[in-house]
Amino acid sequence: MAYSREDILHLVKELNIKFIRLQFSDVLGISKNVAIPVKQLEKALDGEMMFDGSSIEGFVRIEESDMYLRPDPDTFTVFPWNTKEGATARLICDIYNPGGTPFAGCPRNTLRRAIAQAAELGYTLNAGPEAEFFLFLKDSEGRATTITHDSGGYFDLMPVDMGEAARRDMVLTLQEMGFEVEASHHEVAPGQHEIAFKYADALTTADNIATFKLVVRTIAMQHGLHATFMPKPIFGIAGSGMHTHQSLFKDGHNAFYDPDKISQLSDVARHYVAGLLAHVKAFTAVTNPLVNSYKRLVPGFEAPVYIAWSEHNRSPLVRVPARRGIGTRIELRSPDPSCNPYLALAVTLSAGLDGIRKGLRPPEPVNLNIYEMNQEERRELGVETLPQTLGEALQELAGSEVIRNALGEHIYDRFMAAKTIEWTRYRTQVHQWELDNYLPVF
Repeated sequence: MAYSREDILHLVKELNIKFIRLQFSDVLGISKNVAIPVKQLEKALDGEMMFDGSSIEGFVRIEESDMYLRPDPDTFTVFPWNTKEGATARLICDIYNPGGTPFAGCPRNTLRRAIAQAAELGYTLNAGPEAEFFLFLKDSEGRATTITHDSGGYFDLMPVDMGEAARRDMVLTLQEMGFEVEASHHEVAPGQHEIAFKYADALTTADNIATFKLVVRTIAMQHGLHATFMPKPIFGIAGSGMHTHQSLFKDGHNAFYDPDKISQLSDVARHYVAGLLAHVKAFTAVTNPLVNSYKRLVPGFEAPVYIAWSEHNRSPLVRVPARRGIGTRIELRSPDPSCNPYLALAVTLSAGLDGIRKGLRPPEPVNLNIYEMNQEERRELGVETLPQTLGEALQELAGSEVIRNALGEHIYDRFMAAKTIEWTRYRTQVHQWELDNYLPVF
């Protein structure tokens, strides 16, 4: 909903708002906020609210720490919890330099740049995520465990799905905050859930993902559960993905739809798919940013491992759902919910736009089950695999001019530095598996 400055000031008074959270994202996708009393709201709306950027991961050094928060009025929403002594509202902010220029390390500004590049070609991106998560029990001291609260399976209902009450409250809270929830259900693994909400423009979708994570964690906590968006918390069962549906619109029409083309997919759609496939190895470091992300991207658990596209089945990386007309879209199946949604949408949009600019053509669609093919069969079809570790993904990112430019020099440098440290720490650790397998033998 579009709000003016005056609308927000009126609503704050009418709804007895006592505090405002000025929310933003660091480079790694962790939501941060500066809480202010409502008396400071006018100052914040005028873009005069400062904070110390040197304390935020990937922002700036201490000698250049002063940053400004500029709230986006359209992101105003009220948190429906803890309202007894006055409610708390939220505004998502862009980060600006003291001189009034957009801060290059702000992920939201990074997505804005990609959106602007699409606009130069006449396009707007719509995106719809399907974010999965686990609900786990806590121990006697309130710490998260990996013990599931139920033994439910795909689409199961009560009494098997013990998380139904928590998920119901999550949906109701999201709806109260303006989300249009399209579906919610138990996922494949015990304790695993999915809530899908309606697509929107790219910036709104990224904001919604950040808000969605906050709501899910908050409501889970109220039910005595721990919600996690960790991609693969338990060995041997399915991990959590965030399949992302994307479509480009031009002059109010779906640019992916052409009734006169094969499968009614336009040339623009095919170029976009080709761009995704061409750059997926490089942007995987962004869409799957954790060491743990690559424990999900393995064969056997329906996660996309192979770089291919299909008009029918769900085994390739990119799927084209059956709907046509205004609903024509592609589904990118590799991202996981640990990613920074602003950066993930920025790099995938930039990859697709590069395919359009260069007129790239995708390979023939693979409409067979790739999971059932052997290595030789995949090789004959030219089907490659995604990076198998965070280290491999970072190497691919380092070699991609398109994806590095999409991130911008500042975010690329900070992201690579943080993730290289993460990968080095992981690969130099001695893990329990090694001790169990090697210590008794060697």
